Amino acid sequence: MHTLRYFLIALLFPFSVLAQQKTKIIVERFEATTTNTADKNNNISYLRKPVFRQDNATLACDSAVFYATKNIFDAFGNVHINQADTINIYSDRLNYNGNTKMAHLTSNVRMVDNQNVLTTNILDYNMASKVGTYVSGGKIVNKDVTLTSKNGYYFSNSRDAYFRYNVVVVTPESRITSDTLRYNTLTNWTYFYGPTNIKGKDDNLYTENGAYNTRTQYAYFGKKNLYTMNTKSLKGDSLYYDGIAGYGKAVRNIVFKDTADKTVMYGQLGFYYKKDERTLVTKNPYVGMGTADSIKVNNKLQPDSLWMGADTLETQMVLKKSLVLISSPVIKKDNELGEAEEEEGKKEAKVGATKKAALTEETGAKKRPDKPNKKNNSKTDKEKNKNLPEKARDTLAKESILKDSVSKDSTLLHKIPRQVKDSLLISKADALVKTGKDSLAKAIKAIPPTIKAKADTLAKGKTEKLKNAVPAAKQLANQAQAKKPLLKDSIPFNPEDTVRTRVIKAYHNVRVYKANMQAKADSLFYTSADSTLRWYKNPILWSEGSQQTGDTIYLQLKNKKLNTLQVLQQAFLVNVNADSARHNQIKGKLITAFFKDGKLKTMFVDGNAESIYYNQDDKNAYTDMNQTVSSRIKILFKEKQIEKIVTIRDPEGVRTPMPELKEDVFLTGFIWRPEQRPLSKKEVINGKPKSKPVAKKAAGVQTPPKTIAKGLNAKDKPLIKNIPVSKKDSIAVKPVLLKADSLMKTLPAKQKDTLKANTARPVPLKK
Repeated sequence: MHTLRYFLIALLFPFSVLAQQKTKIIVERFEATTTNTADKNNNISYLRKPVFRQDNATLACDSAVFYATKNIFDAFGNVHINQADTINIYSDRLNYNGNTKMAHLTSNVRMVDNQNVLTTNILDYNMASKVGTYVSGGKIVNKDVTLTSKNGYYFSNSRDAYFRYNVVVVTPESRITSDTLRYNTLTNWTYFYGPTNIKGKDDNLYTENGAYNTRTQYAYFGKKNLYTMNTKSLKGDSLYYDGIAGYGKAVRNIVFKDTADKTVMYGQLGFYYKKDERTLVTKNPYVGMGTADSIKVNNKLQPDSLWMGADTLETQMVLKKSLVLISSPVIKKDNELGEAEEEEGKKEAKVGATKKAALTEETGAKKRPDKPNKKNNSKTDKEKNKNLPEKARDTLAKESILKDSVSKDSTLLHKIPRQVKDSLLISKADALVKTGKDSLAKAIKAIPPTIKAKADTLAKGKTEKLKNAVPAAKQLANQAQAKKPLLKDSIPFNPEDTVRTRVIKAYHNVRVYKANMQAKADSLFYTSADSTLRWYKNPILWSEGSQQTGDTIYLQLKNKKLNTLQVLQQAFLVNVNADSARHNQIKGKLITAFFKDGKLKTMFVDGNAESIYYNQDDKNAYTDMNQTVSSRIKILFKEKQIEKIVTIRDPEGVRTPMPELKEDVFLTGFIWRPEQRPLSKKEVINGKPKSKPVAKKAAGVQTPPKTIAKGLNAKDKPLIKNIPVSKKDSIAVKPVLLKADSLMKTLPAKQKDTLKANTARPVPLKK
């Protein structure tokens, strides 16, 4: 080990000696000199316009004091240092030590290295290492960046510049403020080592460690990162961003917020697209939406937010006009059910009547003006004809007769086919032209020759004027046509066309939790424009003691509170009282529900509405079961339970007393999935906890737990018998209720099958 150390020292010693080797300052030329004879030992010279040289550098100034013995000089006025024809330094004063090769420049210092210009008041520059240092404030400017700081260190060899305290970097696209920063003038990469803000035209990014390229706008940030734009913000342990492409990536502990929509999105891996303002989170994503509801936690009211989780979440700002918005549902009145076809027939009849009336009005409007026009025209024509010669009167009279005949015939033209009309009009026009020519020829013969000559000259002048006027009129018409705006430009601007709104899309395994509502589906779409949550593909929604299923479910919020609910196609509602295992059921084509203060109040079921409802007495004991079918069913809720069911339009039903009910009855399509219901925000984020392994049973067979109906006497307590249930949802579950006296007997297998087939005797409903 010692021999290796000695070997390295021996190897590097010549290079260290060479680096520290002193060279003398050479005075190449000067204009005048004065030598201080008093101090001959120091050999002091006062030089005018001197040029010094040391190694590959030249130093020039207006005047200098040269200490030849000490190898030092002081320069004054227009100081210029040129090193290797690449670095040029200018200042008002310079103190240069040829032994250490250190230049201390003061006053109006300017250092030029290729396209980079460093300006400061005090600069220390090492001619050997090519390192410049300033501690009293400085600025570096190139074609892309302007950088200022209190302290700075510039390395000419690597083109790196280190800056400390009050660092500001200004580029055409951004303004960077930092505490500690390194900038490479060759690659345009900026490195941050402390609290840093990068402010763009409409956004800002904070970080405490990262890198940013001022030319390519590519960036990486790795500590306490926060990106903000207007009301939106994004956090993440690591952020990557391409400014030109407008693409960003966030990794670990992602938090996306929008204070305008009161929306927060979380996840572990996300992507951002600036062009369409879209954010996509693909790893453990969940989102929270603020509502106006509140819940009590430890006797304190806290806001009740809506939490949503899925395999993939996407949020985006889109034009409002590009969306198909859902309006609040409107329920038809009870007496309007089934009258849609009659109303359409009435509308068609009304439309036909209005068309006939319009036709009669149009024909009447054409006929009415004929009579008064004839009288007025005849009077005025007679008055004018008095002042004319007799021959002219005759011709005018013939023309008026022809006009009258044409006007009389015109009243009959509307009854003649179009082709015949055209032929009649053409023949009538030919007759008028012939008669007009004959009458004009006779009138011209009667005119004296002198008047005829004057008339010819006047006619020629008028025709020439007309010829000149025609092209001018055409030109004016073309200009007017060109000035007319196009049809597209005439459409008025609507500010609503530029309004943007937020949408949220959730894909696969969607889970929603709110204190008074939970849901599960394959996919979901939400927009703040109509505040409606849309669930698709096998959606299930739970609200208090009720469960809704269907092909599609719409849940609309109003003033950040639950307002309306719509279940479209194969709508099915199951309601279970808190102290019972009885399933009240309602199904139909469409379910429309209304909330009040966040609680379910009324519900309407339309289209082949069916219901099964278990009645209770004052002691909450079940008395009978009602099964009804009607066009509409109206349900009233009270304290999370069904209070009343009203059948509307063509109701049919049966009532079965509980003692006669041999088995529970389920409507076709019955689904009851309480085990899939999200019970907390934690289950929205992480999903339902995995159930503990259970002892193996026969494949495809499961047994429901034993439940006892509350409210009956001890002797009458029915027990639900355990029967096999298929895993398929389409098959209804029908557990059989056995009476207490039948429990004393052991039934054979054959009798069990016959007992399952028995049904209760239907009893008509009492009016």
